[in-house]
Amino acid sequence: MPIIVNLDVMMAKRKMSLNELSEKVDLTLSNLSILKTGKAKAIRFSTLEAICKVLDCQPADILEYREK
Repeated sequence: MPIIVNLDVMMAKRKMSLNELSEKVDLTLSNLSILKTGKAKAIRFSTLEAICKVLDCQPADILEYREK
């Protein structure tokens, strides 16, 4: 898939664990883990907004498009 999820990179830059992000964004660990590993097929804008707010970043910091 040409969409790359860089959630782990942003979490590392902010020194935030998956557990901490899960609590602050109010998402289950399993759903965040699916997103973090790039296995998610979709993401709600409200979820993306919450993640960006907590990590103080832009959507482009988390999602990247790469041609194959």
